Order: sequence, then structure tokens, then C-alpha cells
Amino acid sequence: MNMDSFKKDIDELIGEFAKNELTTLADMKRVWLDRKFSYIYEATPSTNQAFFMQSLFARSIDYMVGNDSLSHRLGGLYCLYCLYEVQPHNPPFRVYISLGQLKKLKVLVVDAKAKGINVVPALVKKMLNRNTFLFGAVDLSECSAVETVNQLQEVQNARIQIANEKLFNNTPIESHINMDLGMTIDLDSLKKMSSEYAAAKDLAIGEASKVIDVEDIEHISKGKEPIGDVVQKIADDWNAQKQAFYKQTGLDENEGYDRELEQLLLDHNEDDDDDDESDEE
Repeated sequence: MNMDSFKKDIDELIGEFAKNELTTLADMKRVWLDRKFSYIYEATPSTNQAFFMQSLFARSIDYMVGNDSLSHRLGGLYCLYCLYEVQPHNPPFRVYISLGQLKKLKVLVVDAKAKGINVVPALVKKMLNRNTFLFGAVDLSECSAVETVNQLQEVQNARIQIANEKLFNNTPIESHINMDLGMTIDLDSLKKMSSEYAAAKDLAIGEASKVIDVEDIEHISKGKEPIGDVVQKIADDWNAQKQAFYKQTGLDENEGYDRELEQLLLDHNEDDDDDDESDEE
């Protein structure tokens, strides 16, 4: 998907904001409304929506962490906030930001506070509190950013439906009884991704705490059990239930349902044949 026209729209929006050396969120909202900028979402594609959204976010972040004037950088931050807030998706697409970009955002907060633009630290704190960001370790191109965001979303969304999906797939019962849930869902990879994301989020909150009060938002990185551990417990419970099933039914773990059912059908057919022979006599 060609994003050039959308990037140009963002360039013109921030360019108009910076041309007049504007600095407040209220200023950006006026420019946004004058240009009817929310219509940018009228062209949202039916596919590749993550690519579309992250491309818009990435363009704004480029301004936010760039080396242009303070108005350009503030325009990037405000544009990013507005793009996130008015997006038509529910749940909303979150904003991928690298730790390097977060450090540059910290510099922007410091510069804004020095100029008395107090809306900036309040806005960044609000975005953190609302869990707007997905934190990553490296700066990424748009394509790889979308891939990474999709992976992080998988970590965030991995819940018990993983087991439910396995249960309700149109596959033989034998595969569900004999499978190791932890192996089937690549638990090691999920736990690794979960741990890496938790570490990145902790570091991000730590960086933010250097320039804004994060006391009210520290819960974002604390007290939540990593999803990898949650799924590990699901897998352990699955395997325990599987063993209990074997014990209660008398089935051997190495004997599949298909073979059991096949034998029952064969026995039933043999009984029918015997009955038919008796009737003929």
C-alpha cells in the first residue's frame, strides 16, 4: 500500500502548525479541525490496517523525535495523540515506539517544561496511563514495525482462547487428547516474547519517571503476571486434566481414540453379521 499521500497530509498539517510557531494542544486541535483532518481515516483499507495505522503513527513520531524546531516536534506529538484518539478501531491500534524514540520524547518533555508548556508532560503521562504505547527495543522501518507490533499484540491478546481454539478445531479427538498444549502453542517462544516485552515496558516507565510523575501509572508495569506464565499454567492444567481423563476412562495414553472407535465398530459389525447368519438359519 502506497502511503505517500497520507504522509504528505501529515507533513502539511504539522507544517501549518509549525509555520505559525504554535505550541499548544489547543492550537493543534484548531488546525486539525480547520483541515477536517479526521477524514484521513475515510481511506482506511479493509486489509493491512495495522500497516496503515503504524505508518501514520510512525510519520508523526518522526517529527516528534526529529531535530527540527520545537513547534515541529510538538506538532508531531500532538498529531500522534490526535491520530490515536480519533482512530475508528475498537480496540484501538496502539502506538509502537522504540526505547530510543522514548528517550527523545523525554528530551521533548524537558524542553517543553523549560518553555512553560505544561500541557506536554500532562499529555505524555495521560498517554502512558492509557497504555497507548507498545514499547520495543529497536528503531524499526515501517514494515518491520508492523511485524513487531503484530507479535506484541499476540502476546497481549494470548489468553485462554488458545486452548479453546484447539478444542473446537475440526480435527480428530485423538490429537486433542494426546497433544502437549505447551508444545502445540510454542510456549517457549511466547514466554520469551512476553519477558522481553515486560522488560521493555519496565525500562520505558523508568525513563519516563525521570521527567514526569509516574506514581499513578506504575501499575502498568507492575503486578501483572506475564502472559507466558499464564499460558504455562493453562498448559500444565491441560496436561493434568488429560492425565485425569486417562485414569478415569482406563484409556492408555498411547492408544488413540481413532483406534478405539475403529475396534468398537468392527466388533459391532461382527455382531451384526452373526445375527444375520442366525436369522438365515
